[in-house]
Amino acid sequence: MNKKVVQGAALKELARNDQTLGAEIIADYLIHKKVPYIVGVSGHGIMGMLDAFFDRKDKIKTFSLHHESAGPYIADAYYRITHRPLAAYASCGPGSSNLYIGVAAAQVDSSAMLVITGNVATSHWNKGTFQESAQYFQGDFVNSLRPYVKRSFQPTRADMLPASLRQAFDLMETGQTGPVHLDVPFNVFREPIDRIALEKEMWPPQKRGRSGADMKFIREALQLLSSATRPLIVAGHGVQLAEAEPELQALAEFLQIPVANTPMAKDVFDNGHPLSLGQLGRNGTYHGNGASRSADVILAIGTSFDDRSTSAWLPGHTYNFPKTKLIHIDSDPSQIGKNFPVTLGIVGDACIVLQQLIDTARESSQPKPRYEAWLADIKRWQEKWVAHQARHQHSDAKPIRPERFIYDLRRILPEDAILVADIGLHHNWLISEWQPRRPRSFLHNWGFGSMGFGVAAPIGAKLAAPDRPVVSVCGDGGFLMLPSAILTAVEYNLPVVWIVWNNYGYVSIRDVQSATLGANREIATSFRNDRTGELFTTDFAMMARSMGANGVVVEEPR
Repeated sequence: MNKKVVQGAALKELARNDQTLGAEIIADYLIHKKVPYIVGVSGHGIMGMLDAFFDRKDKIKTFSLHHESAGPYIADAYYRITHRPLAAYASCGPGSSNLYIGVAAAQVDSSAMLVITGNVATSHWNKGTFQESAQYFQGDFVNSLRPYVKRSFQPTRADMLPASLRQAFDLMETGQTGPVHLDVPFNVFREPIDRIALEKEMWPPQKRGRSGADMKFIREALQLLSSATRPLIVAGHGVQLAEAEPELQALAEFLQIPVANTPMAKDVFDNGHPLSLGQLGRNGTYHGNGASRSADVILAIGTSFDDRSTSAWLPGHTYNFPKTKLIHIDSDPSQIGKNFPVTLGIVGDACIVLQQLIDTARESSQPKPRYEAWLADIKRWQEKWVAHQARHQHSDAKPIRPERFIYDLRRILPEDAILVADIGLHHNWLISEWQPRRPRSFLHNWGFGSMGFGVAAPIGAKLAAPDRPVVSVCGDGGFLMLPSAILTAVEYNLPVVWIVWNNYGYVSIRDVQSATLGANREIATSFRNDRTGELFTTDFAMMARSMGANGVVVEEPR
């Protein structure tokens, strides 16, 4: 019986035996790991798994979406708020293929999740059966997703599922966190095995220590900072992943060193704090970039120094390495020295290393250095930036100025609100102008830059923080890629607000075309009526109302 696929009345017989089905192993393991939701789109390839979740509706909730790519975006946002993974599922063929963009976005931004795909039955492999990916290798959804996940598991027997699930969770949540893929053939969902096989693999949660740094490097880092006259702390996404925001603030306040953050870590340090310089890079603040290119020592924590956060690595724009000495802290040794030469590289967990720096600095008998002249320079740059912004923040111009919109939105939303941004021209403005005050309150897709994140991710944010307001700002181009997220929110009674920044096209690309190719060389970036040539786009308010949500059009700044 162990090798058979069980159907119909034979399922009832299992209840009288010490056996379970492959699909039940998956459901029970997710419950064991306290995963509250699975999100995705049904299909015949995943039907066997969904049947197991039907019997466990009181322990784990299944969300039915309207496009597979929404699932990874929802799981991505949920992880960023809670640092706990969800499972995103899809059927074989087009279902699995539609997952790629969202999974890739989560990988680049280090969001953990379990991605479950159904596959065709193993007995049908290499036969070109319906929706099989088999041009070069049978049932090949594993290779399809391989570039975008930390690892793919493909258990071809039900007794392989317990170990695959345990290893998948261990892998996704350790090291550089990210998505892990479980591809399950159709027959394996219905294959019975002894329950003891599952119990053997359901080990208690393992306690894992987080590694700190060699103390000689801690002392050397503090010596470099104490000898500096223009020091700066640069905080990256690794600080968020390590939940080290309190330690970052404590170190900055004790040493009185200003803090700039990468755009991916825009909310890692209170933007209203006197030591905050906002974010760096091509959309960074005037005083933030001014400080980073003028600093003589930079302590960088948990950043890979990607192109957009460094102004394409151009010397003198955001940074001046190696003229500026760089202390680079990261848990991943491959990141240290990858894009800039380091004076001192420290491998370790951001939270532990920051606490080591704090403790050692407090225990030091040396007088703390003072940076009054440096802070005064930064203050002058900051005042210049604020004055520049103020010119448009109160503008009554039509169309509404971006600065006015963002200023009013910040004034209206409470500090604990979660703002989600999609990719597009509006994203550049939000990176530049938005000022988050609390950790994990600004979510955006950074490294992969995929439109649609800001449309579906608010659902994940709301599931993660049901008591906090969730607002998303999307461009019209990105919103049209995944508008069915509105219907999902209505169906599951999730109060989310989407603001569509309607500029009639893919305007961030249209602007690049005009700037680099000539004003008359714009093509395929504006939304136009092909017959009249007039700009045209959807009535988004009507679209929202058609799906049961409220929709209003705002054209006046007041």
